[in-house]
Amino acid sequence: MSPALFSFYLLRHLPAAWFMGVRPVEISDTRCCVRLPYGWRSQNPFRSIYFAAQCAAGEMASGLPALAALRHRPSCSMLVLRVEAEFLKKADRTLVFTCTDVPLICEAIERAFDTGAPQTVRALAVGAMPDGTEAARVWVTWSFRAKTGAPR
Repeated sequence: MSPALFSFYLLRHLPAAWFMGVRPVEISDTRCCVRLPYGWRSQNPFRSIYFAAQCAAGEMASGLPALAALRHRPSCSMLVLRVEAEFLKKADRTLVFTCTDVPLICEAIERAFDTGAPQTVRALAVGAMPDGTEAARVWVTWSFRAKTGAPR
C-alpha cells in the first residue's frame, strides 16, 4: 500500500494514530517497524512521549502484520484482549517500535482458520530511540477468530 493510501486508511480507521504521526517503516515476514515521532502531537506535559501514544505504536507494530496476513483471506475477527507496557527510559526523541513476533502472529491466524477456534498470541513491540536505547516494551495479546461460514 502506498504511503498516501495508508495515511488515508489511518485517517479513516485510526484517526488518533494518524494524528500522532505513527507510520510504518518496514513490514516483512519476520518483523514490523513503525515510527512514532516526538512532537507536540504525541508528547505529554513532562516533555516526553505520552504513554498512550507509545501503546498505540506498539499495537500498530504488532497489528500491521496481522492485517497484511488477513488481506487476501476470508473474514476474520481481530481483537486486542490485553495491552501491557513497561517504560524503561524517558522517551524524549522519536521512537521506532519493532515487533519480531510476525511468524507467531501468522501461525495464530493459520490455526484460527484451520481449527475454527479462536486463537491468541502475545506479541512484543520494543520502542527504541535513534541511538538504540530501549525506551518502552509493549505486549499486545491479540485474538483471531475465523468468522462462521468463512471458507478455509
